[in-house]
Amino acid sequence: MPTIGVAVAIPEPWASELQDYRTALGDQTATMIPTHITLVPPTELAAGDVRVVEEHLAAVAAHQPTFLVHLRGTGTFRPVSPVVFVSLVEGISQCEQLAGAVRRGPLDVELDYPYHPHVTIAHHLGEEELDQAFEDLADFECEFLVEDFHLYVHDATRGWQPSRDFALEG
Repeated sequence: MPTIGVAVAIPEPWASELQDYRTALGDQTATMIPTHITLVPPTELAAGDVRVVEEHLAAVAAHQPTFLVHLRGTGTFRPVSPVVFVSLVEGISQCEQLAGAVRRGPLDVELDYPYHPHVTIAHHLGEEELDQAFEDLADFECEFLVEDFHLYVHDATRGWQPSRDFALEG
Protein backbone atom coordinates (compact mmCIF):
# COMPACT_ATOMS: atom_id res chain seq x y z
CA MET A 1 0.00 0.00 0.00
CA PRO A 2 1.65 3.25 -1.09
CA THR A 3 1.70 6.24 1.24
CA ILE A 4 1.10 9.50 -0.58
CA GLY A 5 1.00 13.18 0.27
CA VAL A 6 -0.07 16.24 -1.70
CA ALA A 7 1.74 19.55 -1.31
CA VAL A 8 2.78 22.86 -2.79
CA ALA A 9 6.55 22.76 -3.30
CA ILE A 10 8.57 25.76 -2.15
CA PRO A 11 10.69 26.92 -5.11
CA GLU A 12 14.43 27.49 -5.18
CA PRO A 13 16.44 29.10 -3.76
CA TRP A 14 14.23 29.08 -0.65
CA ALA A 15 13.52 25.33 -0.68
CA SER A 16 17.20 24.45 -0.28
CA GLU A 17 17.79 27.29 2.17
CA LEU A 18 15.03 26.09 4.48
CA GLN A 19 15.88 22.40 4.07
CA ASP A 20 19.57 23.06 4.76
CA TYR A 21 18.64 25.07 7.85
CA ARG A 22 16.40 22.27 9.09
CA THR A 23 19.17 19.70 8.54
CA ALA A 24 21.81 21.89 10.27
CA LEU A 25 19.50 22.26 13.25
CA GLY A 26 19.59 18.49 13.70
CA ASP A 27 16.29 17.43 12.15
CA GLN A 28 17.36 14.07 10.72
CA THR A 29 14.17 13.70 8.65
CA ALA A 30 14.76 16.94 6.72
CA THR A 31 16.85 15.39 3.94
CA MET A 32 13.96 13.07 3.06
CA ILE A 33 11.23 15.74 3.03
CA PRO A 34 11.12 18.38 0.26
CA THR A 35 10.30 21.86 1.58
CA HIS A 36 6.56 22.28 1.14
CA ILE A 37 3.12 23.46 2.23
CA THR A 38 1.01 20.38 2.97
CA LEU A 39 -2.37 20.01 1.27
CA VAL A 40 -2.98 16.33 2.16
CA PRO A 41 -0.95 14.75 4.98
CA PRO A 42 0.58 11.27 4.62
CA THR A 43 -2.22 8.94 3.55
CA GLU A 44 -2.13 5.21 2.76
CA LEU A 45 -3.82 4.16 -0.48
CA ALA A 46 -4.69 0.81 -1.95
CA ALA A 47 -2.39 0.21 -4.95
CA GLY A 48 -5.24 0.59 -7.45
CA ASP A 49 -6.35 3.92 -5.96
CA VAL A 50 -3.33 5.91 -7.18
CA ARG A 51 -4.80 6.34 -10.67
CA VAL A 52 -8.14 7.47 -9.22
CA VAL A 53 -6.32 9.97 -7.00
CA GLU A 54 -4.32 11.29 -9.95
CA GLU A 55 -7.53 11.82 -11.96
CA HIS A 56 -9.10 13.62 -8.99
CA LEU A 57 -6.06 15.89 -8.56
CA ALA A 58 -6.00 16.71 -12.29
CA ALA A 59 -9.68 17.70 -12.11
CA VAL A 60 -9.04 19.91 -9.08
CA ALA A 61 -6.04 21.59 -10.72
CA ALA A 62 -8.07 22.35 -13.84
CA HIS A 63 -10.37 24.61 -11.81
CA GLN A 64 -7.89 26.29 -9.46
CA PRO A 65 -6.16 29.57 -10.36
CA THR A 66 -2.53 30.39 -9.67
CA PHE A 67 -1.90 32.51 -6.58
CA LEU A 68 0.82 34.35 -4.70
CA VAL A 69 2.33 33.02 -1.47
CA HIS A 70 4.22 35.39 0.80
CA LEU A 71 6.18 33.73 3.61
CA ARG A 72 7.37 35.88 6.50
CA GLY A 73 8.47 35.19 10.05
CA THR A 74 7.98 32.18 12.27
CA GLY A 75 5.23 30.53 14.27
CA THR A 76 4.81 27.43 16.37
CA PHE A 77 2.22 24.83 17.27
CA ARG A 78 3.73 24.35 20.74
CA PRO A 79 2.62 23.16 23.25
CA VAL A 80 0.15 21.09 21.19
CA SER A 81 2.79 19.83 18.75
CA PRO A 82 6.62 20.28 18.74
CA VAL A 83 6.72 22.21 15.46
CA VAL A 84 8.21 25.55 14.44
CA PHE A 85 7.31 26.88 11.01
CA VAL A 86 7.62 29.77 8.59
CA SER A 87 4.30 31.59 8.40
CA LEU A 88 2.21 32.49 5.38
CA VAL A 89 1.14 36.13 5.40
CA GLU A 90 -0.41 35.95 1.94
CA GLY A 91 -1.95 32.97 0.17
CA ILE A 92 -3.54 31.51 3.30
CA SER A 93 -7.11 31.43 1.99
CA GLN A 94 -6.01 30.15 -1.42
CA CYS A 95 -4.10 27.28 0.25
CA GLU A 96 -7.15 26.55 2.40
CA GLN A 97 -9.40 26.49 -0.67
CA LEU A 98 -6.97 24.31 -2.63
CA ALA A 99 -6.51 21.91 0.29
CA GLY A 100 -10.28 21.71 0.75
CA ALA A 101 -10.81 20.88 -2.92
CA VAL A 102 -8.01 18.28 -2.92
CA ARG A 103 -9.30 16.61 0.27
CA ARG A 104 -12.57 15.52 -1.32
CA GLY A 105 -13.56 12.32 -3.10
CA PRO A 106 -10.79 9.71 -2.90
CA LEU A 107 -8.73 11.97 -0.60
CA ASP A 108 -11.48 12.74 1.90
CA VAL A 109 -9.15 12.22 4.87
CA GLU A 110 -9.75 13.20 8.45
CA LEU A 111 -7.19 15.64 9.81
CA ASP A 112 -5.68 15.35 13.29
CA TYR A 113 -5.70 19.17 13.62
CA PRO A 114 -7.49 22.04 11.85
CA TYR A 115 -5.76 22.89 8.56
CA HIS A 116 -3.19 25.68 8.92
CA PRO A 117 -0.93 26.23 5.89
CA HIS A 118 2.73 26.59 6.92
CA VAL A 119 6.30 25.52 6.08
CA THR A 120 7.84 23.33 8.79
CA ILE A 121 11.42 24.26 9.75
CA ALA A 122 11.79 22.25 12.98
CA HIS A 123 9.91 19.16 14.13
CA HIS A 124 10.34 16.75 17.06
CA LEU A 125 13.48 18.46 18.36
CA GLY A 126 14.37 19.63 21.84
CA GLU A 127 12.96 22.85 23.25
CA GLU A 128 16.31 24.61 22.78
CA GLU A 129 16.45 23.76 19.07
CA LEU A 130 12.80 24.73 18.58
CA ASP A 131 13.44 28.08 20.30
CA GLN A 132 16.53 28.60 18.15
CA ALA A 133 14.60 27.93 14.92
CA PHE A 134 11.85 30.31 16.03
CA GLU A 135 14.42 33.07 16.62
CA ASP A 136 16.83 32.36 13.73
CA LEU A 137 14.19 32.55 11.00
CA ALA A 138 12.03 35.29 12.51
CA ASP A 139 13.22 37.62 9.71
CA PHE A 140 12.85 35.07 6.89
CA GLU A 141 10.80 36.38 3.97
CA CYS A 142 10.07 35.39 0.37
CA GLU A 143 7.29 35.54 -2.22
CA PHE A 144 6.49 33.19 -5.08
CA LEU A 145 3.71 32.35 -7.49
CA VAL A 146 2.06 28.97 -6.93
CA GLU A 147 1.47 27.53 -10.39
CA ASP A 148 1.13 23.86 -9.47
CA PHE A 149 1.02 21.30 -6.70
CA HIS A 150 2.53 17.84 -6.42
CA LEU A 151 1.66 14.28 -5.58
CA TYR A 152 4.42 12.69 -3.50
CA VAL A 153 4.94 9.00 -2.80
CA HIS A 154 6.89 7.86 0.23
CA ASP A 155 9.87 5.58 -0.36
CA ALA A 156 11.33 3.94 2.74
CA THR A 157 14.90 4.54 1.54
CA ARG A 158 14.70 7.88 -0.30
CA GLY A 159 11.87 9.59 1.59
CA TRP A 160 9.18 11.64 -0.12
CA GLN A 161 9.54 11.57 -3.91
CA PRO A 162 7.56 13.72 -6.34
CA SER A 163 5.38 11.46 -8.46
CA ARG A 164 3.36 13.89 -10.56
CA ASP A 165 2.82 17.63 -10.90
CA PHE A 166 -0.57 19.25 -11.43
CA ALA A 167 -0.61 22.68 -13.08
CA LEU A 168 -3.20 25.15 -11.78
CA GLU A 169 -5.30 26.09 -14.80
CA GLY A 170 -8.43 27.74 -13.37
